[in-house]
Amino acid sequence: MYLKINSVHFDADKKLEEFIEGKVSKLARVHDDIIGAEIYLRLEKDQNMENKIAEIKIEIPGSSEIFAKKQSKTFEAATDTAVEALRRQLKRFKEKQRGQ
Repeated sequence: MYLKINSVHFDADKKLEEFIEGKVSKLARVHDDIIGAEIYLRLEKDQNMENKIAEIKIEIPGSSEIFAKKQSKTFEAATDTAVEALRRQLKRFKEKQRGQ
C-alpha cells in the first residue's frame, strides 16, 4: 500500500509522519485490498485550540474512495479519530461486498 502525506501551512516532522504511517498501515488488517492512502494535514489559522485537521482518503478496488476528515487539538488525536472512522467505513464496505 502506498502512503502519501501532505502537510499544508506547516512542515510535518519525521516523528509525526511515522506515527501516521503506523496508524494508517493498520487499516490493511481490516481490508486486504487497500491500494493506497493520501493524508492531508492542515493547520487552520483559527483562534480555536482545535485547529489541527487530518483528512485521510483510502483507495480500494470496487469503490471510488473512502474518506474521513477530523479536527482536534493535536494531529495525533485527529489522525486517531479519522482512522477509527475509516475502520468503521471499511468494515461496512466489506460487509456490503459479502452480501452481494
